[in-house]
Amino acid sequence: MAQVTLDRVRKTYPNGHEAVQPCTVEIPDGELVVLVGPSGCGKSTLLRMIAGLEDITEGSLSIGPDVVNHKDPADRNIAMVFQNYALYPHMTVAKNMGYGLKNRGASKAEIDQKVAEAARILNLGDYLDRRPSQLSGGQRQRVAMGRAIVRDPELFLFDEPLSNLDAKLRNQMRIEIRALQQRLGVTSVYVTHDQVEAMTMADRIIVLNGGRVEQIGTPSEIYERPASTFVAGFMGAPPMNLMQARVLNGAVQLDGTTKLTLAPPAVATDTVLVGFRPEDVRLGGDGSAVLEVAIVEELGAHRLLHGTLGGQSFSISVGKDETAQVGPQPITLPQDRVHFFHPERGTRL
Repeated sequence: MAQVTLDRVRKTYPNGHEAVQPCTVEIPDGELVVLVGPSGCGKSTLLRMIAGLEDITEGSLSIGPDVVNHKDPADRNIAMVFQNYALYPHMTVAKNMGYGLKNRGASKAEIDQKVAEAARILNLGDYLDRRPSQLSGGQRQRVAMGRAIVRDPELFLFDEPLSNLDAKLRNQMRIEIRALQQRLGVTSVYVTHDQVEAMTMADRIIVLNGGRVEQIGTPSEIYERPASTFVAGFMGAPPMNLMQARVLNGAVQLDGTTKLTLAPPAVATDTVLVGFRPEDVRLGGDGSAVLEVAIVEELGAHRLLHGTLGGQSFSISVGKDETAQVGPQPITLPQDRVHFFHPERGTRL
């Protein structure tokens, strides 16, 4: 195991495109950090720089006490689990798992012992003589993880490993990967575009946008205090409601009829962006805020109501037993759980 340190690590391609802006972060020994963001945000590029598959343009990358900028991937003592599993189709599960050890000159006895132990951990004992084509997607993913485990790496790297699985299997596998990482205690960096994976698996989350780090924090910090409108809108399903509002006489006014009787933070403009998490808004109220419900989504355990508030898009989440129907519904906006953002920069106020 090892700490990973990125000191102003940057990636620029010959055409001038800056894929990753200067990034500084420390990943403590044994921590699972998730890089999350939309396609093209730089998360996979950053992971590939850690792996040694992409050159670093500027900055310093350390794994443990060693700066590894110019070390080959094979010399970094890392193990990487890919989106497409990268299994050899002509080899059995056992040979796939032990192939890396064989290339490193390990004895047959050592390979057999480590493969057997990994198979036991991953419940693959009954599949060691099968080939990848005879396995399900989840089983193939376990084989790819087993191939990583047998190497006893200092660092696990996961590049969107669950994106090829169906929703039910993704839920199961993310629990298994998290439990395995905690059991082994190996420092891990995990890339995903799925904010649910990020929230449920991470010790800490790094949110990227356009090659820039928007925020670093625990899942609760990211969710409860998003640093920008991008983070507020990306983390959460459905995302935070963000509304234009005016500051008038020391109060925030959403429109001519919907007002919030609270003092906004000090801001040099007469407008702000106001944010509400859908689950913080309650049905019912004195009529000062009315949601014009257009769509009711039935999700079993709860319902999502989508419509407009003061002419702006707005969604709320309500319990399965609450009355919910299309049309005007009075709601209560939470005075103690409101978020304010700069109207132009989008940064938290």
